[in-house]
Amino acid sequence: MGQQSVTIVTGAAGGVGSAVVRALVAAGGKVVAEDIDPTVQELASDDVAVVVGDVGDEATAQEAVRVALERFGALTGLVNNAARFNLTPIAETSVELWDSVMRTNARGPFVHIKAAEEALVASRGAIVNTGSMSGLIGMPNQLLYGATKGAVHQITRHAAIELAERGVRVNAVAPGHIETGFMDDFLPPAGEVRDEVLDGIQHSHPIGRSSKPEEIAAAIVFLLSPAAATITGVILPIDGGYTTG
Repeated sequence: MGQQSVTIVTGAAGGVGSAVVRALVAAGGKVVAEDIDPTVQELASDDVAVVVGDVGDEATAQEAVRVALERFGALTGLVNNAARFNLTPIAETSVELWDSVMRTNARGPFVHIKAAEEALVASRGAIVNTGSMSGLIGMPNQLLYGATKGAVHQITRHAAIELAERGVRVNAVAPGHIETGFMDDFLPPAGEVRDEVLDGIQHSHPIGRSSKPEEIAAAIVFLLSPAAATITGVILPIDGGYTTG
């Protein structure tokens, strides 16, 4: 990656987040792994510093930047990955639920970009946001989740334009279904019905399977790297062809 990479990864305790942390460290980088889940502390090592906090809180974002600069001397990348899934009909979506999911999925990236901007300008760094195919197309019972991911995509585009002249690139990945527990709370209990639902989800993707966390992580690491030096403002679908129509 050229210069020593130092990257903040939010949602680092989850399947994709932890895969990103592992991939960055394997490439020789340093990471600040952030999550509200205290199990993120299991990632701590000489190469990984840990911040436990609410991704939607400005103080958490500021602390992650402080830790990157004080422990590793720079900040070259930001991966806004923390998110909550939701599958709720419009009539059952309360204002409180709307605000709560928006706080994590849309406010989280905003406060982190704001906190990290100057450090990323100094390093001519890069940002990758985790969007979703749900932010690209309409889907049943995903008004709330899709709205948050549509917001992430627009945050990506607008930040890319604003920060380009300051030397910071901003992109997003838009995954389809991933083999993690991200949707577990909205699936049937373990058993035959659950297996049938998951099989249906996987085969709704033209390639006939879901993505693995490591595959999403590989795309994120690429977009952070100098190999993507002229790529900015892109929303990269990683959905096995789902959104091709």
